Amino acid sequence: MTYTPNQNRYANMQYRRCGKSGLKLPALSLGLWHNFGHVDVLENSRQIMQVAFDNGITHFDLANNYGPPPGAAEENFGRILKQDFRSYRDEMIISTKAGYTMWAGPYGDWGSKKYLVASLDQSLQRMGLDYVDIFYHHRPDPETPLMETMSALDLIVRQGKALYVGISNYRPAEAAQAITILKALGTPCLIHQPKYSMFERWVEGGLLHLLEQEGVGCIPFSPLAQGLLTNKYLNGIPTDSRAAKEHGALRANQLTPERLTQIQALNQLAEQREQTLAQMALAWLLKDPRITSVLIGASKPTQLLDALQSLHSPAFSPEELAAIENILK
Repeated sequence: MTYTPNQNRYANMQYRRCGKSGLKLPALSLGLWHNFGHVDVLENSRQIMQVAFDNGITHFDLANNYGPPPGAAEENFGRILKQDFRSYRDEMIISTKAGYTMWAGPYGDWGSKKYLVASLDQSLQRMGLDYVDIFYHHRPDPETPLMETMSALDLIVRQGKALYVGISNYRPAEAAQAITILKALGTPCLIHQPKYSMFERWVEGGLLHLLEQEGVGCIPFSPLAQGLLTNKYLNGIPTDSRAAKEHGALRANQLTPERLTQIQALNQLAEQREQTLAQMALAWLLKDPRITSVLIGASKPTQLLDALQSLHSPAFSPEELAAIENILK
């Protein structure tokens, strides 16, 4: 069946300027880290993308190694793009990354110019694209000079293979150096993608301030702490959950008795605010004007629709914010 997007798709989405750039991103972006591999049902992946686009989510975030197997998410995204979204390409922001292990040998990992250029060429081929909107270096490489990695990002923009570049998983000191180098090269850093949630707050130790000072956007990933900040684990670990899977991103030992108590207390507060825990956790991140967009994943379209309700959250009162900090202590 031919896909026709919702005509009012931009009406209810908030768009935020990315740092000091000309680019705006939707307050929620769709991440394809999970649920878009060859082990997943393609029609479900397709429906998730359609629901996202129908609700004003224009930004789709990938990486070379997303799957499983690595590369599968880009291949499946490319299939769905060709089938449903080809004529809407100019309404979409498509991002991908390189920096983790992608292929065997010395040139399939980390941050060399050789790896980054080759990886993006492969990504473009898998997705059937001429260029991506944003290309990230996925993690710092302790052994490659930062100048080489950043000059590879600069080269990629000059080649027309990416419009903007970003960094991910960089700590404040490394991020400051990377931003300075890119600025000097003439290809400014558009955005930083760190792990950030109520349970993971290292970005508050200088990174958010740096990004604000430098005019760089911020797009947190894992905002729901791999599902811990949802109602899924309120009563322990269900057998079909990510924590129950041996190789999932969430380990069962992360759900300690102390953590479970926190989740239950946060859930009570969310209920008082007449929203789900996930909606509150997303709204908590979006309350900060330094956050450009929040990356969410979804295993089914209904999860995405639930997350979208966070955009209509009541403002947090000082008492609620204090209560959250108290719970998280």
